[in-house]
Amino acid sequence: MKELYPVLDGAESFFIEGSKVGIILSHGFMGTPQSVRYLGAKLSELGYTVFAPRLAGHGTHPHDLENATYGDWMSDLEAGYQYLKERCSTIFVMGQSMGGALALWLANKYPTINGVITINAALSIPDYEYLVGKTSPRFLPEGSPDIRLKGVQEITYDKVPLRAIHEIQALMTKTPTIIPTITQPILCFKSIVDHVVPPSNTEYTVEHVSSIQKEVVTLYHSYHVASMDHDKDEIIKKAHAFIQKVSAKSTTQQMVFS
Repeated sequence: MKELYPVLDGAESFFIEGSKVGIILSHGFMGTPQSVRYLGAKLSELGYTVFAPRLAGHGTHPHDLENATYGDWMSDLEAGYQYLKERCSTIFVMGQSMGGALALWLANKYPTINGVITINAALSIPDYEYLVGKTSPRFLPEGSPDIRLKGVQEITYDKVPLRAIHEIQALMTKTPTIIPTITQPILCFKSIVDHVVPPSNTEYTVEHVSSIQKEVVTLYHSYHVASMDHDKDEIIKKAHAFIQKVSAKSTTQQMVFS
């Protein structure tokens, strides 16, 4: 889609080149790559190539988000995957909130993706459910980001377009249908207290994927935007261990069948 407004300072996509192991990193609804920048920077220090695309309509102006569709967001993440594929031989997809749902869709479309990591993946947002089928108001006020750590500033909007809410609702409604197709190793983080997405969303995902290797890590000190919260280093630690384990197994399998 064509955006009409400039990108806000700090909300830009970012790419950090490293090894042949790449991570495509997706922010969530109303967020920007800034919300996952700490994760990306730390993962790059561990040697990985990291790319975090800015999803359409995010990080500019609510009017741009009003005109974005979930198809646009999926296309943006897919384009990021193709960009990494040209540079990396092993690729993991990692997404927070809506980005977690998009990560599942990407893994569904590209079974060659080596592994999936979700952080409070969104299959439902209870606070939006009363808006199903509504045609007004055009915009709704948006509260502060759900972060337990004090003093953290996430780049986001102070109002959310109703049309955009309907788009994420459509995405979340369809996502459970493709979850059983996921066969890649998967690591799912869930905050024990999340005021946006129920932790049961993650439990559902893990129960219904077809992956043989699957793991849930509970975050006890973070709310919804865990990538910017108290447990962000725990996410990096567990994600690194997961990626190393899966990558080592993939390398062994390649040697066996070569």
